[in-house]
Amino acid sequence: MNIAIVGLGKIGVPLAVQFASKGAMVAGYDVSTERVAEINGKRNPIAGEPGLDEQLPALVASGHLRATADARDAVAGADAVVLIVPVDVDAAHAPDFSLLDAAVDAIAPHLKRDALVIVETTVPVGTTRQRVGPRIAAATGMTPGADFALAFSPERVSSGRVLRDLRAYPKIVGGIDERSTERAVAFYRALLDAEVTPVRDAETAEFSKLAETVYRDVNIALANEFARIADRLGVDLPQAIAAANSQPYSHIHQPGVGVGGHCIPVYPYFLADNSAALINTARRINDGMAQYGAQRLADALGSLAGATVVVLGLAYRAGVKESRHSSAFGLASALADLGATVYVHDPLYSDGEIRAHGLVPPPLFPLPCDALAVQAWHEQYAALDLRAFPGLRAVLDGRGALDPAAVAAAGAVYVGIGR
Repeated sequence: MNIAIVGLGKIGVPLAVQFASKGAMVAGYDVSTERVAEINGKRNPIAGEPGLDEQLPALVASGHLRATADARDAVAGADAVVLIVPVDVDAAHAPDFSLLDAAVDAIAPHLKRDALVIVETTVPVGTTRQRVGPRIAAATGMTPGADFALAFSPERVSSGRVLRDLRAYPKIVGGIDERSTERAVAFYRALLDAEVTPVRDAETAEFSKLAETVYRDVNIALANEFARIADRLGVDLPQAIAAANSQPYSHIHQPGVGVGGHCIPVYPYFLADNSAALINTARRINDGMAQYGAQRLADALGSLAGATVVVLGLAYRAGVKESRHSSAFGLASALADLGATVYVHDPLYSDGEIRAHGLVPPPLFPLPCDALAVQAWHEQYAALDLRAFPGLRAVLDGRGALDPAAVAAAGAVYVGIGR
């Protein structure tokens, strides 16, 4: 089977490796010539993704995997084309289809008749049928469903464990018609080890991904609201949550200084409208937690005016070099708004990479400072000696990662979120 993967990012590359490892001939298409050269040079471009370093070079050497910046080269001979390019939101939180539209427009003229096209990018409900299909039809004159199969199957994986998640999580599949669903189901059953679950149609599959993402966002928002209440009442929320979750119907998540990544801060907006009160409220609560954490730190110190604060972790979560929509940005901005001089440190990023994100790395580390703010507690921080920061007066534990007693032993005030 010849497969084209459109988009060689954090999900596209592992998908290409997975399919090629099952014997398929995979051509990855990306507009980045640098990314293409890395892959064809047998180098894994996705650092920190287990399994890629071990598998990618051999698959390239065997000819089962290659990359190209030429859409015709990737797609013309493909039996199946998988689209996995991001759809983000703009400043007004409206879906930004520019990358997906560009990808569809690039591959459509070269699509062969009776090919299978699958959208894996998370999209608003109706996008596969009402946007992708018509764009391909306009470029080719082919009718979706009749002349080519079209389906949606959401990616359900997380950075840092993509290949594992591909084995573990059921693959949801829905086509624009029965034949498209059947072909997409057969495709994934041949190439994945996980269960493949067909649903009624593409819209149901699209909604399923949004529903699971919104569930997490709303659950986190509930935990964050609990944290604000617990802080007012002097309750230890982590203990309360652990106790509550011992009841099998309770699955409360953990609070923190915000949520990041390419999923949770984005996809709820694909469902949110004026009638989606709960979804909109959850987004507002979670986006406000960085400001809440910064104010908690200011209250503990009396003021942040003239204070030096080091944010630990640019990455949106521990152990993963991914900064999209990281709470580090909101936290750094909120701290600066309260008068602090803010540095951002992350062992996964060079100083130049931190500056490229519009943030300021510390001139040395550890360094004299008034406070630390934990955004992503990487394993590299496990041996961090808080006493190595001269003048340290407080630590904002934005992820519930620290022992309050250890912070107190270092002569600093522990500031938690609901703790």
